[in-house]
Amino acid sequence: MKIETSRFGTVQIEADDIVFFRNGLLGFEDCQHWVILGDGDNSSLAWLQSMQFPKIAMPVVSPRRFVPSYQVRLNPKDVELLQLTSGEQAFVLSVVSRDDDALTLNLRAPLIINLDRRMGAQIVTVDSQPVQYELSTLPNNLRQSA
Repeated sequence: MKIETSRFGTVQIEADDIVFFRNGLLGFEDCQHWVILGDGDNSSLAWLQSMQFPKIAMPVVSPRRFVPSYQVRLNPKDVELLQLTSGEQAFVLSVVSRDDDALTLNLRAPLIINLDRRMGAQIVTVDSQPVQYELSTLPNNLRQSA
């Protein structure tokens, strides 16, 4: 199927590419169907593109790429919500934001995706992670992409 986006134009996707977020994302509760699109200029970066709203796309990264010790601690109700039976099913992404001249990762509310079921949720972690973890040593191409 084809979807229209404001950032990438028309994009061809498969039905299996769609990830369902039952509760949407924080601030985007009405957006329940998303697709993850790779960034053609930067393999570290992807884009979470809304299926309902062509203008909504967020830069996302694997937080462990920039914070190798990062771990997500979930409540049992979140594990149940995502129907996770093992850690290998969970794919973790962090939203990248620009704060003045710096890029930051939201480590406090990561996106957790059950790869087998193609469903996700933005979960507020039970431990105290930073909402704005500054990425200070980024290559210029990542700074320009996000």
